[in-house]
Amino acid sequence: MRIAVTYENGQIFQHFGRTSEFKLYDVADGKIINEQVVGTNGSGHGALAGFLKSVQADVLICGGIGGGAQMAVQEAGITLYGGNTGSADEAVQAFLAQKLVQNDNPTCDHHHEHGIGHICASHSCGDR
Repeated sequence: MRIAVTYENGQIFQHFGRTSEFKLYDVADGKIINEQVVGTNGSGHGALAGFLKSVQADVLICGGIGGGAQMAVQEAGITLYGGNTGSADEAVQAFLAQKLVQNDNPTCDHHHEHGIGHICASHSCGDR
């Protein structure tokens, strides 16, 4: 199994469509056997699901992710665990321990240039 996590400085990056790196974890018998950080080569919202499929990811752990990107990830056959924060390594350990919650409505809690008074619910942040 291969787990991909949106990644920045050890943390789960909070905006799926703008992630520039994923940390990939190869798992066998419930244990991590390999880890690597890979760049997305500038892939944006729509291309990231294809990128994940090309690196043979089975599971995606991420922060905020919009509806269109959620559908693209699911159509690629990748199990989604969105709306997560904190350490990438700790999230993978929680997943392996079957303690990571699968959020049906991943939040949009990243920080970007919408400005004061922005309400993320007014759009699909993963699709911008």
